[in-house]
Amino acid sequence: MIVSRDWAGKRYAVLGLARSGAATVSALLAGGARVVAWDSDPAKRQALASLSFSGGASPQTVSLEEAPHPNPSPEGEGLILADLDTLDLSGFDALVVSPGVPLNTHPLAAAARAAGVPIIGDIELFAQARRDLPSHRVVGITGTNGKSTTTALVHHILKTAGVPTLMGGNIGLPILGQAPLPEGGVYVLELSSYQIDLTTGLDCDVAVLLNITPDHLDRYDGFAGYAASKARLFAMQSAGHVAVVGTGDEASANIAQGLAGRTDDLVTIASDPIDQSRWPALQGPHNAQNARAAIAVARALGVAEDAIEAGLASYASLPHRMQQVATRNGVAFVNDSKATNPESTAPALGAFPRVHWIVGGKRKGDDLDACAAHLDHVVAAYTIGEAAPLFFDLLKDKVPVVEQSGTLEAAVAHAAAAARPGDTVLLSPACASFDQFRDYEARGDAFRAAVEALA
Repeated sequence: MIVSRDWAGKRYAVLGLARSGAATVSALLAGGARVVAWDSDPAKRQALASLSFSGGASPQTVSLEEAPHPNPSPEGEGLILADLDTLDLSGFDALVVSPGVPLNTHPLAAAARAAGVPIIGDIELFAQARRDLPSHRVVGITGTNGKSTTTALVHHILKTAGVPTLMGGNIGLPILGQAPLPEGGVYVLELSSYQIDLTTGLDCDVAVLLNITPDHLDRYDGFAGYAASKARLFAMQSAGHVAVVGTGDEASANIAQGLAGRTDDLVTIASDPIDQSRWPALQGPHNAQNARAAIAVARALGVAEDAIEAGLASYASLPHRMQQVATRNGVAFVNDSKATNPESTAPALGAFPRVHWIVGGKRKGDDLDACAAHLDHVVAAYTIGEAAPLFFDLLKDKVPVVEQSGTLEAAVAHAAAAARPGDTVLLSPACASFDQFRDYEARGDAFRAAVEALA
């Protein structure tokens, strides 16, 4: 795992023990830190208690205790499981939280600020550990839409070129839980605004902003606050490091304008078309931007042009992101469950000439205006979930056929029955999944299962 010598003897509180939280605890203990950790889910606490920890060459002593109102001593070593809401945080060097913890409303975040304790995430711990890693570079990629694909694409291009590389952050395995790269390696990090909020020292050799559209506004002081969070990725960069910025929306273009003084280190990504015919998994206007950004990153890292082209041509789609899961009787079935807002759904609609569109879920707004330019590609729409009635009303006069299907299974069955050879049945919900599914991945898996169950 990735550890820092600077953690030795320090005291950390860790809130949230899912994958990144458990990896954080393991790394901190291996670095010689003292950790008090908690998760409201007893199963996650038990899973952490059952792990084996190591600190360098010898086993790390682990002591476990749970008490209703513990006051763990800052002395000694090991791990203590204790409800952080019951503790005085003033003795801690930092509170480490998962990106899902809302810093603007969570009482523990307010308690940490009152105690003068920094609130950080695993990305900040990675930034602290960089001085102990072999010589390397870091690429950080953010944006409302497209960051997962662009991260995976950059990672794939580097692998194709023979460059040692790891992918982490908001995608793949927790970054602290992975083995350090050898000298010359490149860490490629997908970064949500929440993760950027939890770091102050991540100096990316190449930082990428793809786009900014309204999202997660419950966590920020309006859209301007959300955009400012994204822009901080560039503020953390050292002189001479490269900024890559898409200019297809006003907020991103304004950020690019603010970076205009970095003439030698700023690459702007246009939104005009590009020849994508050689890249099977990178179709549609949104993937044109993703490809342009990945090309700019690879060039900034010194990757040869032929290796870049080979990587683009051989890239395979990520699960749940414009992923073709089947072709039946000439009809393609595409899983784009990751499209959780209208802005990310719009380019998916634009990628196919005749679409049977499955749309709906837990909506984030009251309109589908961002999709309007591509509704002429929709031959039928099937609305599902909480948003089904509203989206039915919004679409009934704008596309030839609209059905209020209610469930994903019904929508798949009815779309498959209506589609003809050459059509695409597209799950691109423009909504969150939480009304009917655990997450977007479970929704995408249900789509695949429904397609496989077709007679």
